[in-house]
Amino acid sequence: MSSSEERDDVPETKVLAIASHVCYGFVGNTMATYVMQSLGCEVAAINTVHFSNHTGYRQVKGTKTSAEEIRNLYEGLTQSYLTDFDVLLSGYAPSAAAVEVVGDIAQDLIRRAEGKPGSFFWVLDPVMGDLGRLYVAEDVVPAYKKIIHHADLILPNQFEAETLSGIKISTTSDLTKAITLIHKIYSIPHLIVTSVQLSNLGSTAPSGMMTIIGSTVRSDGSPRLFRVDISALECNFNGTGDMFAALTVARLREAVFAAGPSLRNTKSWISPDDVSPTELPLAKSTEKVLSSMHAVLLKTMEARKAELAATDNTFVELTDEQQQFREHLRRTKASEVRLIRNVRFLRNPIVTFKAQEWTE
Repeated sequence: MSSSEERDDVPETKVLAIASHVCYGFVGNTMATYVMQSLGCEVAAINTVHFSNHTGYRQVKGTKTSAEEIRNLYEGLTQSYLTDFDVLLSGYAPSAAAVEVVGDIAQDLIRRAEGKPGSFFWVLDPVMGDLGRLYVAEDVVPAYKKIIHHADLILPNQFEAETLSGIKISTTSDLTKAITLIHKIYSIPHLIVTSVQLSNLGSTAPSGMMTIIGSTVRSDGSPRLFRVDISALECNFNGTGDMFAALTVARLREAVFAAGPSLRNTKSWISPDDVSPTELPLAKSTEKVLSSMHAVLLKTMEARKAELAATDNTFVELTDEQQQFREHLRRTKASEVRLIRNVRFLRNPIVTFKAQEWTE
């Protein structure tokens, strides 16, 4: 199958993407825009920051976009009738006020889609923190909690799922409770918790594996839970959450359209109750998403190894502290995701990771 034929499997999709932007590397909209465009989506981007590079370098130049500027950019789109979006994908917002504006934009697009169920879908990545700590201001959390019930699909990591549910996830039972509670509190139709290490939750799952837990609600609000296990890679990549979100936009649209006109014209694309967890469009799309990502990241690790071998790690006339920081910069640069030369894996994934029904 040719690349063009594969792209045609993704229906024509117009996306408004609101996230960060960097000059170098692939995170935020720099990652998401290219990924979605590679799969045939039309993307309009509103950038919430303009940085030289991602913050993993521990130094950065640039500016954060104010809430007023985000609002003005959207108003510029509306005044020229450029708001016929099928999907809103929102990621990092630099302030509580910016989160509120993103919520206002989402609600405006929802209003414009009234009377046309299934014609608009909001994918929200509630970027708040990771590994047990917030990396946004504390007032960003209540701002997200205020708007999140308008979203159709949210993509929290484990820490963000804890923050939204109020449940400390220490066991697999806690994880199920947190997902169930998030569905209930925020009326979220679809949810994926990314980057869960079940071996840390008392599970018999083998170490060295990462698990993604997804769910689509039934008509009574109960979750249909599925899991996809994937081999963890021993490298600290930046932008993988943005890649996951962008691929999900395209692949979920593809899976929903493949399910037939009834589902695509259903509010929030909620499948009938008789659809099993592993046959949900969300599960089918996640299989493709993770297979693409794993292939790209394997190629990134190969390139990283070659780059580190080819570059010198001795820096003359530097103090020990300066030497260590320069080495950090060298390794961070070598770990940038190699997206462009590996676009074929985005377009033509070989599905190697399969969804299973989630049971504790």
